[in-house]
Amino acid sequence: MAEKSFKYVIVGGGVSAGYAAREFVKLGLKAGELAIISKEAVAPYERPALSKAYLFPESPARLPGFHVCVGSGGQRLLPGWYKENGIELILSTEIVKADLAAKSLTTASGETFKYQILVIATGSTVIKLSDFGVEGADAKNIFYLREIADADQLVEAIKSKKNGKAVLVGGGYIGLELGAALKINDLDVTMIYPEPWCMPRLFTSGIASFYEGFYKNKGINIIKGTVATGFTSDSNGEVKQVKLKDGRTLDADIVVVGVGGRPLVSLFKGQVEEDKGGIKTDGFFKTSIPDVYAVGDVATYPLKLYNELRRVEHVDHARKSAEQAVKAIKAQEEGKSIEEYDYLPYFYSRTFNLAWQFYGDNVGETVLFGDNNPESPKPKFGTYWIKDGKVVGVFLEGGTPDEYKAIAKVARVQPPVESLDQLAKDGLCFASKV
Repeated sequence: MAEKSFKYVIVGGGVSAGYAAREFVKLGLKAGELAIISKEAVAPYERPALSKAYLFPESPARLPGFHVCVGSGGQRLLPGWYKENGIELILSTEIVKADLAAKSLTTASGETFKYQILVIATGSTVIKLSDFGVEGADAKNIFYLREIADADQLVEAIKSKKNGKAVLVGGGYIGLELGAALKINDLDVTMIYPEPWCMPRLFTSGIASFYEGFYKNKGINIIKGTVATGFTSDSNGEVKQVKLKDGRTLDADIVVVGVGGRPLVSLFKGQVEEDKGGIKTDGFFKTSIPDVYAVGDVATYPLKLYNELRRVEHVDHARKSAEQAVKAIKAQEEGKSIEEYDYLPYFYSRTFNLAWQFYGDNVGETVLFGDNNPESPKPKFGTYWIKDGKVVGVFLEGGTPDEYKAIAKVARVQPPVESLDQLAKDGLCFASKV
């Protein structure tokens, strides 16, 4: 098979790849220097759209509308953009072997790609119930959402099972966003999760009680404290029922599973230092191997603000880490230096007419403020996290752009707090004074 060589190769064609490509072009890239190798069939796109506007019944988002970098207010990079900038975009191509010592990548079809500098941007894959041997988990109409092909299959199922019953397995990001999307499509929606409340990795019980109440008011049934232990299907192999650990069974025409992801690092196992499930990097996303960088979901990097190693699965970090790695690559080539990555953790979501943002770290004591009554016509509330007498994290539902900027500043500055009671009374006013 033919061998191709490039100065730079990005493995993975997700959000990070698109933002890295834009940064390479911005900093000076010659035609033929960069290749992006992606197992997806389309150019890099903003993945968050898949669990939101892509599933809307009216005016849904479709490509080319949400190619990167529109998610951060940047230029939309259509497939032609890569060509115009001399970037080889190699789609529908899976790398099955990486030899970092030989600087060589091999595809499923036996092609070889050589590189001088490698950027690992392989992202995450979904955890499947079949991984745990759950009975009947391979039935038709049991969906996972990671790539655009998954979203297309789900859209078809929503159309064919009009007014049907949908069961969401998992109460995290995917569960909450898809629960809303399926309800908007007039499906009868039930959510099941084992934890005492939704989004337990971020939400406090006070935050979660609002969203659970709001979803119930929308007609979504929520079952907590149990898990799916099996599925039954009809003669066509389509899922019909979900069996729960507590003995109940739920009728289902569509099942969507969102029980987490795992970083795609198996290609590089044993060749590169790992930590916390990801590939260990420094503040420039350099790995333990010279000329190899790792960005996005797969990177375990030093989070300067908290002086600890973290691995973050979020689109904001996918974008920014990619840009940082390219800046570092170009700076090294030019004998210059750049600042270490100094990231402020940020998460957000939009469902129904709700929207929230979170900045910082969700550790320590918590103070809930504002109106978190799910019956309120315009709910607006938040939570501060306080550790060692300082505010280290802030969550806000229903904020304005200026208010979100204010809470981001609080999380970055970490102002001291003398009285938690006073902080609860001050609420959002505390953030606006920082």
